[in-house]
Amino acid sequence: MGREQWKKIWVGSAGNMVEWFDWFVYATFAVYFADAFFPEGNETANLMNTMGIFAVGFFMRPVGGWLLGRIGDRKGRKAALTLTVTLMSASAILIAVAPTYGVAGYGGVAVLLVARLLQGLSVGGEYAASATYLTEASAPEKRGFASSFQYVSMTAGQLVGLGLLIILQRTLSEDALHSWGWRIPFVVGALGAAIVFYLRRSMLETEVYAESDAATDASRGTLKMLWAHRREAFLVMALTMGGTVAYYTYTTYLTKFLSKSAGMEKQTATLVSFCALFVFMCIQPLAGMLSDRIGRRPLLITFAVGSTFLTVPIMTMLKHAGTFWPAFGLALLALVVVTGYTSINACVKAELFPTGIRALGVALPYAIANALFGGTAEYVALWFKKADMESGFYWYVAGCAAVSLIVYLTMRETRDIDLNRVGSTDAKESAPVRSTSQLAS
Repeated sequence: MGREQWKKIWVGSAGNMVEWFDWFVYATFAVYFADAFFPEGNETANLMNTMGIFAVGFFMRPVGGWLLGRIGDRKGRKAALTLTVTLMSASAILIAVAPTYGVAGYGGVAVLLVARLLQGLSVGGEYAASATYLTEASAPEKRGFASSFQYVSMTAGQLVGLGLLIILQRTLSEDALHSWGWRIPFVVGALGAAIVFYLRRSMLETEVYAESDAATDASRGTLKMLWAHRREAFLVMALTMGGTVAYYTYTTYLTKFLSKSAGMEKQTATLVSFCALFVFMCIQPLAGMLSDRIGRRPLLITFAVGSTFLTVPIMTMLKHAGTFWPAFGLALLALVVVTGYTSINACVKAELFPTGIRALGVALPYAIANALFGGTAEYVALWFKKADMESGFYWYVAGCAAVSLIVYLTMRETRDIDLNRVGSTDAKESAPVRSTSQLAS
């Protein structure tokens, strides 16, 4: 890769890290502020209410996917990426200053809800814009490697959040964390987003977009054009289903599961998540490079087979892990399996669409799938727990992976598709020469 390509990957990844830091710290710190916004009562019920608002953010992601995906296809990837980080900064500020139930009653919940809606808009566009940008900014033979940095930066954002939590757990009392300490990460996130805003204002547009006539095509970024590529859009939704449920199970939900279900201390559960996620982050580029050599499908199939057959035993053993090392080993095993999806899903989705519809084509169907499955994963898990049927959630995750497995087995390879093509309202005109042998059956 050349210096300019590395610069594009760095700027795109740095912004992505801050975006996902802000997104994940809500879930990470929810155990500390859940009781602040609702009347005193059942702790699990308050956590469910708080995570219900977390899920609402996911249901705004399709709106953000449509709006910012359209901007990304019509105004450029840079414009979309700059707008996403602006929205995220505003949402972080709102959460940082949100009044508690004791101060404003349910007014605090209203502020929290507005903030999550803004976050949903932002992340709904961020995923697709960064996936498209990282894929287009790399050399054709390095797309898997380059796009893997999307989950490197996403995981880095979560690690920074967990690291901040570990520091606060060791420097503040439990009462202080519940009282005001949980606001600190949202202040940090707002400041980080402001810095990234200035970085993204000077970032370079991708050559694939800049050199194409997608920038002058009146049909670019429209729902009509997306409908012409509905097969690819449905494929994105189906291949996302299993991956997003598994990812959120072993990332955002893992710490709560270890503390609430496995009976670990919060500090130990947080450390398990931090260490497992750090290794997970480091192996993303390795898996991306592997996909550049052997193709995308083998990794996707490996993930789906592993998640289908290993989820139930891994989650069952995690519940009885008891101490750090067994929990760490099991969590790492699960995340290694998930790597088959996370390391390459960005480039696979981007490779399915022509330039003029690539951002919207990735954004909207992915956001819909995330709203239905990723955003509800924790809520579903807590629902099963409250109903005293926690093992039912394990089977739910395995079942979602099984559905995606069928898709991976029937889809065609995307590794060698040429990105330098432009979409139009006519699906036949927009399709590349090799598409009939590359897309889903």
